[in-house]
Amino acid sequence: MKFGRLSFLFLLLTLVLAGCGEPFLSTLKPAGEVAETQLTLLFISTSIMVLVILVVVIIYLIVLFRFRRKKGEENKIPKQVEGSHKLEIIWTVIPILLLLSLSVPTIAATFKLGDVKDMDKVDKDGNREALVVNVRANLYWWEFEYPDLGIITSQDLVVPTDEKVYFNLKASDVKHSFWVPAAGGKMDTNTDNENKFYLVFDKEKADEAGNLFYGKCAELCGPSHAYMDFKVKAVSRDEFNQWATAMQKNKEEVQPTSDLAKQGQEVFQANNCIACHAVTANDARPETARTAPNLADFGNRTRVAGILEYNEENLKAWIQNPEKFKPGNQMYKEANLSEEELDALAEYLMGLKVQE
Repeated sequence: MKFGRLSFLFLLLTLVLAGCGEPFLSTLKPAGEVAETQLTLLFISTSIMVLVILVVVIIYLIVLFRFRRKKGEENKIPKQVEGSHKLEIIWTVIPILLLLSLSVPTIAATFKLGDVKDMDKVDKDGNREALVVNVRANLYWWEFEYPDLGIITSQDLVVPTDEKVYFNLKASDVKHSFWVPAAGGKMDTNTDNENKFYLVFDKEKADEAGNLFYGKCAELCGPSHAYMDFKVKAVSRDEFNQWATAMQKNKEEVQPTSDLAKQGQEVFQANNCIACHAVTANDARPETARTAPNLADFGNRTRVAGILEYNEENLKAWIQNPEKFKPGNQMYKEANLSEEELDALAEYLMGLKVQE
C-alpha cells in the first residue's frame, strides 16, 4: 500500500512538473524545421515502443488468464506450437518491419540535417549566400563570430528567422555542447575539430516566444556547467540587417555620456579589463587573445553573465564576486571594488549600446 501511494505521488509530480516548461526551452514545442523533424522522429520511436509494450502486455494477460492452471487440469499440457513456421515467420517479420519503420526516416533525416554543402555557396560576386556563425565555447561563456560580416559578440546570438543559419562549432578549453532546445538537438564543440550544422528559427514561433530563445551547454564541463547559458534573439531579416549594420559601424568604443559613466570607463581602463574584454564588435585580435566575453552592445543584453536578470544590482554583484555565481570561472574570485567604483562601472557598461 505504501509503495502504491509513493508511485501515485511520483506520477502526480511528473504530470505537474511537466507543465512547468516554457516555449523557448521545450523540445516538445519546436520552433523551426530541424526541431520539427527531430520531434517527428521522437514521436515515431515513442509510438513504436508503446506499441511493442502494449502487444507484449496483451499477450501476457491472454496467456495468464486463458492458460492458467485450473482445478482438475493440473497435469494437462497445452497445445505445443514448437516448430510452427507461421509463428516463426510472424515474430521474425514484425521486428524487421518495426526496425525499418524507425530506421528509414531516421537515416533520411540524419543525411538531410547533416547536409551543410550550401554553407559555402557563393553568388556571382563571390560573396557567401548563407549566414554562417562561428561558435566558440569557453568556460563558462559563448562567443559568436559572424566571419562574413566582421562581427564578434558574446552571450547573445542574433539570427534572422525563416532561413537556414549555419554554425561552425568548436571549443577553446574542454568539450562543451551547443544546444538551443526549441530549435534543434545539441551538437558537441570540440577542441581538435569543428562540427557543422544548421538551424532554422520559425518567425511565428519566435513571435510567440518574444523573439527570445534560451540556449545551454549540454555537456558536463565543470562546476558551473549548469550556468553556461546563452540567449538567441530571432528577428526578421530586416531587423537583423539593421543590427548587423550597427555592429559593423561599432569600430570604436561607445563614449560615455554622463560623468558617472566616464568614471566607470576610467575604472575599466585602470583595472586593465580591456586586456580580456573587447568593447567593440570589430575585435581583430586572434582567438587566443579573446579570453573573455566581448562587451560590445552589453547595454542591450538580456542577462548578466548569461544567468542573472539584467539590472544594475546584479551587474555590480557579478563584478564584485563572480565566483559566487559561477564557481570555477576564469575571471577572478573577488574584485574588492568600492561601492562608488561599482556604481560607475555599472553605469559605463550598461551604456555600451550600438543600437537604442
